Amino acid sequence: MAEPFTFTRQGRSRRTLSVLILVYAGLIGLIVAVDAAWWVMGLLALLTLPALGDLYRNPSAGVRLDDNQLDWHSGRRKGTLDLAEIDHMRFDTRWDFSVRVSAMLTGEKRVHLPFECVPPHRDLEAAFQTRDIPVKRTHFSFF
Repeated sequence: MAEPFTFTRQGRSRRTLSVLILVYAGLIGLIVAVDAAWWVMGLLALLTLPALGDLYRNPSAGVRLDDNQLDWHSGRRKGTLDLAEIDHMRFDTRWDFSVRVSAMLTGEKRVHLPFECVPPHRDLEAAFQTRDIPVKRTHFSFF
């Protein structure tokens, strides 16, 4: 019987705060240094609203894998799968080198795990292999 594998991530992080500070400093610097149009910089600042929302709300995302089931949560979304339902796990490496994880069920269905709740893929792959769940990797597929 293996120890349960758990991973949790919070939306409020120093990395997010640091990136936002750098972006805002850069936008203000462009306004001051090169007299950039304030309204253009304001439109660019609008792109940071989702990150500001994460800092404010601090949503939690994570996954828990034990000997019987796989549970995940991301914000308001939640899911649970019995390990007996899973035929294999599929790890897709995308062109941006991110790894998307899907549970391929025995009934030809597929359940995608939300990206924000997935831990580092090597750790998750080792946890699945410990529980004798096959893992298939695909690299850089178009579809």
